[in-house]
Amino acid sequence: MTNNHPLDAGSARPRRGTKLVAAAAAALAGLLTVSGCAGPATLAAERVVDTTSVATGWLHTAGGTIQDSNNSPFVIKATSWFGLETPDCVPHGLWGTLTIDEALANIKSMGFNTVRLPFSNECLAATAVKGNVNYWANRAYNLEGKRPLDVMDTVIARAKANGLQIILDRHRPSSADQSPLWYTAAVPETKWISDWKMLADRYKNDPTVIGADLHNEPYGAATWGRGSAATDWQAAATRGGNAVLASNPKLLIIVEGIENQGDGSATWWGGGLSDVGAKPVVLNTPNRVVYSPHDYPASLYAQKWFSDANYPNNLPAVWDKNWGYIQKQGIAPILLGEFGSALATESDKQWMSSIVSYLAANKMSYAYWSFNPNSGITGGLVKTDWRTPETTKLAALAPILTGTPVINFPSPSPSPSPSPSPSATPKPTVAPKPTATPSATPTPTASPSGAPAITATWKATSSWNGGYVASLEATGLRIAPSWSVSWKDPNVTKVVNSWGVKCTIVPKASVSCTGSDWAASILPGLKRTAGVQLDSLKAPVNPVLTLK
Repeated sequence: MTNNHPLDAGSARPRRGTKLVAAAAAALAGLLTVSGCAGPATLAAERVVDTTSVATGWLHTAGGTIQDSNNSPFVIKATSWFGLETPDCVPHGLWGTLTIDEALANIKSMGFNTVRLPFSNECLAATAVKGNVNYWANRAYNLEGKRPLDVMDTVIARAKANGLQIILDRHRPSSADQSPLWYTAAVPETKWISDWKMLADRYKNDPTVIGADLHNEPYGAATWGRGSAATDWQAAATRGGNAVLASNPKLLIIVEGIENQGDGSATWWGGGLSDVGAKPVVLNTPNRVVYSPHDYPASLYAQKWFSDANYPNNLPAVWDKNWGYIQKQGIAPILLGEFGSALATESDKQWMSSIVSYLAANKMSYAYWSFNPNSGITGGLVKTDWRTPETTKLAALAPILTGTPVINFPSPSPSPSPSPSPSATPKPTVAPKPTATPSATPTPTASPSGAPAITATWKATSSWNGGYVASLEATGLRIAPSWSVSWKDPNVTKVVNSWGVKCTIVPKASVSCTGSDWAASILPGLKRTAGVQLDSLKAPVNPVLTLK
């Protein structure tokens, strides 16, 4: 998930409601493991495990099903790889040794056939990538000096080479925040539409790009077919969808729901589609609309249905009412656009088993949140090294990825624990920042003279209520086997993630980070870029750095 996403890195997002019996463990590990990247020149297409097919030609809808150009039913099996919607304006994970092909090959090997690619209008307009990228590791793509839009081109091209499709997801207008409506003062509706038309035209000859997710998670004031034109998301989605199809009539138009439904009920941001039956989105080009709710477990927000005495058996009825009926009644297909969990509680495990069973039984398309391990609350499909598969999550998804039976997680003794009760405010979905798993780091040592080995800069690249991400750039002054940067932070309570550094804290006092992994040593004039995500009430402003 993004600033209001359970989950993207570099952002936080609230929601009112606001990302398996598997084969034998050894077989599962064999299926899911992808070897480490030997270098960008060895393109990962050679390593793809063909566990799922790509659609033939462009997709369209027929009643409650998605079909390919041969009119064969097709289920979209997607995961989100975020970053192009954050202040970094580049898919996350590329700051280490991960390459674009390696990430895509890993996604393909897990059984997915599609990548949901979030972006912001701000990043589309940017003239340069703002986040950290290991350009050497990704030298095959010639990314240095390129615009975020050029990076999007590359991801789409490499997705095609790896046998994957792309859904473009307008996740945010600005990279700093999620917006409740499809427009803001800085990004009016005219810009929203013109950017979508540009993208539709840009990829109109490439069926790799199968759909346009018009706006991520309408919430708050957003309405459906009622109220003023300024808040009517159903009418806006009709205008936006028609504009996109005027540029490329072959795309699927993916329409998310709202938080506050016409019957007075509230659900997840983007999750409410109960009004579609009476007021569907009708476009000038038929057979293009796919509705896309989002759904999460109690660890993100304590929706009332999680405390129902019949939980989790009550969940299918909740989903039927809010969005499942749309596909069941043949109105249009459903693509569950986001769902995910760290599977850290019994309640979350029950929710996951239930929603996977529901998707499997109804042959519904979906997009899991997320591939990224740096997604707040949910985590991702790989560990913080960005390579090692999270086998427990993949086992939970196996019924809809590879067709194995649904897992029934064992209940703890003596009885299942109650579902957690997050605060009554919308879930803050902080999209934590890239997190490369650092190895153990030696204690920094100063030169015999005591002079630091580096100069360094510190920048809070994103912050939210309760945490921030700091980017560190160290430049070597001499040859040194190690280097470190420390600063005071009177609010810090936890190191969440780090990449290129190993960090420790003195709670509510200070942070100390030592170079690790690819950034462990330093040479004169050599620059090392690293970063850390911290839990802290607020980010310090221009802290004084202590260097070694």
